[in-house]
Formats: sequence, structure tokens, C-alpha cells
Amino acid sequence: MSISNSHKNAVERQFGEQANAYLSSGVHAQGRDLQRLAVLLADNSSARLLDLGCGAGHASFTAASNVAEVVAYDLSPQMLEVVGHAAQQKGLANIQVQQGVAESLPFDDASFSVVISRYSAHHWHDVGRALREVERVLKPGGKAIFMDVISPGHPLLDIYLQTVEVLRDTSHVRNYAPGEWLGMFTEAGLLVREATADRLDLEFSSWIARMRTPDHFVTAIRALQQGVAEEVRQHFAIQDDGSFTSDIMMFVAVKG
Repeated sequence: MSISNSHKNAVERQFGEQANAYLSSGVHAQGRDLQRLAVLLADNSSARLLDLGCGAGHASFTAASNVAEVVAYDLSPQMLEVVGHAAQQKGLANIQVQQGVAESLPFDDASFSVVISRYSAHHWHDVGRALREVERVLKPGGKAIFMDVISPGHPLLDIYLQTVEVLRDTSHVRNYAPGEWLGMFTEAGLLVREATADRLDLEFSSWIARMRTPDHFVTAIRALQQGVAEEVRQHFAIQDDGSFTSDIMMFVAVKG
């Protein structure tokens, strides 16, 4: 399975130099989803866990105190360097890092009890292929826990979300609607047991600063926000300063 070099380069360019910004980002370091993740992992003290698209490692850090071993896996070597250094500082000796793409995992079949992913899948070239890889590396009865920003599904709301996301971050691929997620899990052989919806408040200036969004794209985002239909403005709670609220969802699936 080959992922286009141009997409890999875009991801590495966007995230590599901003790795430390993601480590210190309040949006990523905190959240009810991390609290729920800790609860879901509470009885997995002997588990080997894969954090797929680990970013700056916040989900890995949460998992590390609940499982035996964490493999923090990401496309960006700079992100992995940040994760390794932070894990050392936090005294989390059970975290190891490994570089690679989500669609082609360098791990044996049935080698993990749990696979998690948080705010990463919308950057992946082929989520369906990645989920089939997740199913392959999970042990029978193993658990997949995925957290991401989702599309509301309605065309008017969807086009706004995808447009501001790609203007802000050129490595963005797609935020998927809940039905799309359920379909991809099912096709991969993973049975969704639980889907929990929530909302995520995004402060505009820090949201664009994390990606160093060029000024002309910032201007385009603000122009779009100011010209959208009232239905879009209300759904995303778009504020005068550009801050808004996105839909997020946590999926818990199992391998039969």
C-alpha cells in the first residue's frame, strides 16, 4: 500500500515544525474524551496498546498509566521526538515510539489488545484501509477507540466544515459523518459498541496559530464565516472573533 508522497510531505510539513505547539495546546492536552478514555482503559493493566496517529502524545500519556505498554505511532518524526522526550520527563517508561503511515502498519497480526486514535484520522489518505489494518493487528475481542471531529452530515454544514479545515490546514483530507464512520468500521470487521457525541470549542487565534495558517487563508476563512447562512452560523456557534464549536465523537468498537 503506497500513500502519495505529496500527501505525506504535506502532513510532515504541517505538523513537524509545530510539534511543540500541539504538546502545549489546551485543546489537545485536556478534554472529556481523555477522561472517558482513562475510564475505558481502567481494566486493561496487562494490555499492549497502539496509539495510531499519536500527534504530541496526549492520548498515549493517558493510556500509559492504565496499560502495560504503549506504542506511539505517527507519520511525523518530529512529533515522535516530542512524545519521546515528554514521556521521559513524565516518567512514563512504558511508551515507545515508531514512525509510519496509518494505512500500512509494521506490526504482526493480533499483536495489540487495544488500538486508539485521537484527532488524527481526518488527515489519513484512506481511513477504510487504516481500519482494516487496525482489525488485522487487534487480538480477537480487542478494542478500537477512535476520537475525532465529525461532520454534521448535512451538505450545507459539511461544506463549511471541510472548507475551513482545508484552508486552515492543507494536509486535511476529510471529517467524516457518523454514518460514514459506522460504515467504515463495519466494512473493516469491527463492531461499534458505543458512540458518544460531544462538542469542542475552538478559539480562533490559537486554532490558526497551531498550523501557522498563511494570512491569505485566514482572510478567506473569516470572509466565509461572515458570509455563511444563519443555519451554519448557529450550528457552529461562530463568534465575532472567528471562534467556533465543532462536533466530536468517540467510537468504541471490538474485533469479533
